[in-house]
Amino acid sequence: MNKYEGLFILDASAKEETLKEIVDRIQKDIEQAGGQVETVQKMGQRPLARTTAKQSAGYYVNYIFNAPTKAIAELDAKFHLATDVYRWQFTLAPAEQPERKPRRLPTESAVSRE
Repeated sequence: MNKYEGLFILDASAKEETLKEIVDRIQKDIEQAGGQVETVQKMGQRPLARTTAKQSAGYYVNYIFNAPTKAIAELDAKFHLATDVYRWQFTLAPAEQPERKPRRLPTESAVSRE
């Protein structure tokens, strides 16, 4: 399984209760596709980079989850049919780098003086 980040832009004109239901439904959709959601980051309402006649702002939600590769195609097809999800994007999460130890500085006794 790969680790993914899914950024969703939801319809900002929806009520708070409706937004919560949509966020929960997206999480269930990810789990039904074989994924395991680690984190849900609700980033709130933000203006869109390119405003259209229909939308000028959206409610942003970021999901970090593990899923098999085939699940992404399944989720993409499912969200094409959703009317309350304005945009979405799946990306592979960057691999976590192991923590590096600081470089050891030579001690004074190891440095020769001339």
